[in-house]
Amino acid sequence: MNEMMFEVNPPYNFDRVLERLSLDPLNCVNQGERWVKIPYYGEQDEVITVQALGDTDYPKFKIFFSENSNREAQSKHIHHIFKWDTALSDIQVHFLKTDLKPIFEKHLGTPLVLEFNPYASIIKSIIHQQLNLSFAHTLTKRFVEKYGRYKEGVWFYPRPEEAAEIPVEELRELQFSQRKAEYVIGFSEKVASGELNLEELSKKSDEEIIKELVKIRGIGPWTAENFLLFALGRPNLFPKADIGIQNAVKKIYGMDRKPTIEELEKWSFSWHPYLSYASLYLWRSIE
Repeated sequence: MNEMMFEVNPPYNFDRVLERLSLDPLNCVNQGERWVKIPYYGEQDEVITVQALGDTDYPKFKIFFSENSNREAQSKHIHHIFKWDTALSDIQVHFLKTDLKPIFEKHLGTPLVLEFNPYASIIKSIIHQQLNLSFAHTLTKRFVEKYGRYKEGVWFYPRPEEAAEIPVEELRELQFSQRKAEYVIGFSEKVASGELNLEELSKKSDEEIIKELVKIRGIGPWTAENFLLFALGRPNLFPKADIGIQNAVKKIYGMDRKPTIEELEKWSFSWHPYLSYASLYLWRSIE
C-alpha cells in the first residue's frame, strides 16, 4: 500500500470531522484510531484511508492509497473532500468580529467536509427528504447494501446506470414511497443518459445550478442547496428556510420565536462571504 504525509494549515479539527462522518452508518470510521476510509469512484472502485496524526493546532495526516492507484488524482480528491486548501484561520478571524463569535470559538477549526461523490450526494438527499434522520439513514443503508458494492469495509453507492434499471416495485419493498422511488430512478436515468452532466454542472454559478436542478422531478431548493453545500463546498450559501438554521439563530439571539426571513437576511449581512461556514457552525451549535 502506498502512503503519503500531509500537513494542513491550522486550525483544523479532524475529530469533529470524524464525529460527523460517524453519524452515517454507511461510513467506515474509527474515532479511537482517528481514521476514515473513503470510497473513490473511478474506473475501478478504490479505497483511500485518511488518518489524523496531529491535533487542531498542528494538523497532520497520513493518506493510504491502493497499490498502482493514481495518487495525484486521488490526493486531489481527498484535498477537495476535506477542504484542506481552505484557510480556516481567515474564516475564524472574520467571524470573531460578528455575533457568531461564541460558536466559532467553541467549534474552532470545524471544516465544511463534503460528501464523497456528487451523484451519491443527491441520491442521499432525495432519500432523506421529509424523513426523520434515523429512518433516513436506515432507508439509505438498505438501498446501498442491496444495490451498491462493498470493498475493504467500505460501501459504494450504485452507479447511475445501475440505479436507473431498478424497478420501482423493488424500492417499494424497501419501504420507499412510490414518489421517492420514482425520483431516485428518474434522477439516475438523467445522469446515466448524459442528459445531466454533474461535472459540467459543477462549473456553473450557484444560481445556475439551482435553476438546473429544480427542473428535475423530486429535486427542490433544499436538495439543490444541499448539493451546493455538501457536494461542491460552495462557500457562501445560507439556507434561510432551514429549520435548524432558524432554531440556532433563535437560540443565539435569545428569541421567543423563530426569526423572520428579513431578520435572517439582516443579521447574515456581516457573515458574507462565508455564509456556508455560518450555516455549518449554526447547525453545530444545536447538535
